Amino acid sequence: MYFSFGPAMVIGLLFMGIGWLVSTNLKRKFKEFSAIPSQRGLSGREIAEMMLRDNGISDVSVICVSGELTDHYNPMKKTVNLSHEVYNGRNAAAAAIAAHECGHAVQHATAYGPLNFRTAMVPVQNASGMILNVIMMMTVFGGALLFDAFPVNLVLIIVCAAYGMIALFSLITLPVEFDASNRALKWIKNSGVSTQGEYEQSKSALNWAAMTYVIAALSALTTLIYYLLMLTGRRDD
Repeated sequence: MYFSFGPAMVIGLLFMGIGWLVSTNLKRKFKEFSAIPSQRGLSGREIAEMMLRDNGISDVSVICVSGELTDHYNPMKKTVNLSHEVYNGRNAAAAAIAAHECGHAVQHATAYGPLNFRTAMVPVQNASGMILNVIMMMTVFGGALLFDAFPVNLVLIIVCAAYGMIALFSLITLPVEFDASNRALKWIKNSGVSTQGEYEQSKSALNWAAMTYVIAALSALTTLIYYLLMLTGRRDD
């Protein structure tokens, strides 16, 4: 008796669709808020530099990168990478994203535990993805050979272990992202760089951005549970 990646693909497609809806609404919110200039007129770059300076961080650079919503913090190079719209944007959405990425820089500077754990898990998560890709390809193009060489239960254990690492990475990402947003919003509110209305817009933008990580975590966890149930079901046979 073989197993199939089919149901897992259905789960993945379902959450991919939900993720697309969330991402589409995030982009809509970003476009909506981007059309409203902030009263202080500070760019995303200036916001980022101010937040870093206020947190005593002087060894992190703020740079502009290509792409849409490609903003991220690189702990290896110590750079806050902002997309063109955020780097040059002078609105609540740009301020929110710039401050959020600086939140990760503050986490790094203060040795925030979940961030360190997630960083350490990156190679494991990448390896898990590669293992799953290999097994999926072998199942599709050489299922008989795969299960002649390895017992089905062993393959399921490997699949569960790989999805377990991916699910763990997705779950540990949640406190990292929520904490970065909380740091950003607290700084925006206390620094006086925005009005109350602009603060609420920044909060809305970051809440929608956080939902993308929630969807990814639910997808990984649901897929893991599916294969765990398949494994325990085979052992009961």
